[in-house]
Amino acid sequence: MMKNEIRQQLELKILPFWMKLKDEAYGGFYGYVDNDLQVNKEADKGCILNSRILWTFSTSARVLAREDLRACADHAYAFLGRFLDPANGGVYWSVTYDGKPADTTKHTYCQAFAIYGLAAYYRLTGKQEALDRAMGLFRIIENRCKDAGGYLEALKADFSPESNEKLSENGIMASRTMNTLLHVVEAYAELYRACPDPAVATAAIAGLNQFPEKIYNPGKRRMEVFFDADFRSILDMQSYGHDIEGSWLLFDAAGVFLPEEKLGSWRSMCLDLLESSTERGFTDRGLAYEIVNGEKNTNRAWWPQAEAMLGFAFGWKETGDPVWIGRMQTQWKYICEVTIDPREGSEWFNELLEDGTLLEEKPIVEEWKCPYHNGRMCLQLIQADLPDEV
Repeated sequence: MMKNEIRQQLELKILPFWMKLKDEAYGGFYGYVDNDLQVNKEADKGCILNSRILWTFSTSARVLAREDLRACADHAYAFLGRFLDPANGGVYWSVTYDGKPADTTKHTYCQAFAIYGLAAYYRLTGKQEALDRAMGLFRIIENRCKDAGGYLEALKADFSPESNEKLSENGIMASRTMNTLLHVVEAYAELYRACPDPAVATAAIAGLNQFPEKIYNPGKRRMEVFFDADFRSILDMQSYGHDIEGSWLLFDAAGVFLPEEKLGSWRSMCLDLLESSTERGFTDRGLAYEIVNGEKNTNRAWWPQAEAMLGFAFGWKETGDPVWIGRMQTQWKYICEVTIDPREGSEWFNELLEDGTLLEEKPIVEEWKCPYHNGRMCLQLIQADLPDEV
């Protein structure tokens, strides 16, 4: 049964891999493991990675009711304080292996994931300090990381402007990105689940509304990705992974903040994103990466494979069409045969070519390669109402 296999993947493969990366000497978790499974114990530790580890262990401990996972969540939470800037507020992009500031950029994306992890930890433990920190970062985003048009991207330690290399690519420099907005909304939904504060709801609804108004392109059936300061798209691109992730994630967030009678247009938009990314990017060899200026990147990165599973589950839930269950089964077969590293003590490969050739220069762990996408996939599907035969 696929659902049982997914639970085993989480409990026997993903979580044990990350548990063994606990840094008992300096705190947190090691920040880099190469494709030969060699750990660099002196690599910088990224806030995004640590926050996603915190979310994964906190949520896994809550769902699976395991004290060993709670201990890992406690360990990640203790180290998150190293990213906090005591002078200016907010969290740094990264710290050194022993917890000193390294890259002091204050990126809105980074603040959002710290909120996401802290809110999950509060849901697990009820620790008031965690909620206070999450709400403090919420106020930082709303007061320091946005302007009249929407959320900003990269800022210096004192929150003065900085160029956005970290979330730009393909030779452009974006003033605003779909990706940052998407994960601010996701973080606010997790924070609201932890503590239903009206200010969080107000901010989240404003962010949500920017998707149908400024991000979603109904003519091209995609979310635009990179923008100038006035939300004009600056690159002809569809990210299949983000569109399929956004399909289920945005509808989930809309369901947190909006009444059922207002979800009809969201359901239509999100199903369109799901169908478009599936039609254009999905085969029995998994989900392709993206298409930029007409050139399709057919690489199979690990995270779109996980997001495809959740997108297909969303399609089944909202339409009842068994084609989505068939796609889930096809995708899971591909993940098991190609994406999961069969080596003992490893996790998922980072990225492969369409023919299954491994890109060996891509590490198993780095600041973006984390247990969040595949761990979240497992946790969501373990709890999902799927047909009995699945």
